[in-house]
Amino acid sequence: MALGIIAPVLAAIGSLISGFLNYFTDMFLTTPLRATLKHLEETELKTLKGETRVLKARSLWEGSGAVIMAEAAELSSLKPQLDELGVPLYAVVKEDVGTEVQNFQSFFKGEIFLDEKRRFYGPRERKMGLLAFLRVGVWMNGLLAFKRGFMGNILGEGFVLGGVFVIGQGQQGILLEHREIEFGDKVNAEDVIRAVRRIAQELQPFESK
Repeated sequence: MALGIIAPVLAAIGSLISGFLNYFTDMFLTTPLRATLKHLEETELKTLKGETRVLKARSLWEGSGAVIMAEAAELSSLKPQLDELGVPLYAVVKEDVGTEVQNFQSFFKGEIFLDEKRRFYGPRERKMGLLAFLRVGVWMNGLLAFKRGFMGNILGEGFVLGGVFVIGQGQQGILLEHREIEFGDKVNAEDVIRAVRRIAQELQPFESK
């Protein structure tokens, strides 16, 4: 009986401490600026498989729209649904250090590009810094990634926060933008699918004219 009382109390105390630490570290985290299509479309991306090619980012979504992830591997599970909707899934990384990209590729089932100027991490780049280690969520996400065998990047610019974009066809614009608030902060998968469905829905009135 005592254990049944103590457990909820300890859970409440843990939640309170976690909330305080998140509030404290949030004060030092740079507020993100929303990206614009103009900011992203001129980004030069390098291919990382086969012969190196450089292409403009807009070529990824001009014909069909696209879901583009900066440093997130979790959305690979949505690829079958995205394929059915005719929208490709891509990832961009900020650097190619050691075997990081090779490790990432085993968790991600789409094409990966190098964004050397880190435009998909801007317009205002954000870093978590050492304060990340005060956040319970970072430890939990890191432990989960470790169990799955994904070590991530502990070299180079490993503290830069990423995000996820759903970009419509042509000049349709950015339909969803998710910015990490801590390492491993996941976008809501249902929000991604909902934004992807908007690509076709919003284009139908123009195609019928």
